[in-house]
Amino acid sequence: MVTRRTKKVKSTGRFGVRYGARLRKRVREVESTSKTQHRCPKCRMFKVRKVSVGIWNCRKCNHTFTGGAWQPLTNSGKRAVSTIRQIEERRYDD
Repeated sequence: MVTRRTKKVKSTGRFGVRYGARLRKRVREVESTSKTQHRCPKCRMFKVRKVSVGIWNCRKCNHTFTGGAWQPLTNSGKRAVSTIRQIEERRYDD
């Protein structure tokens, strides 16, 4: 079967008229964010690509790390990193 894509619906053109417009828009947003290149937390270059669900790899420094299913850094992950950083700073201040 040939996948069809148009300018308006992009990658979700393969669904045709099925599943409703709102769900197709949501799928398009999720796919576009997961397919783009993201910034590496180690070398800060835009070379991070998704390997599989939750696993991300930087193509420059070959740093492999875990993250969200659709984004390498989730809001809860950022919060956890900042909390850990604050705890370490307090530990070294004492």
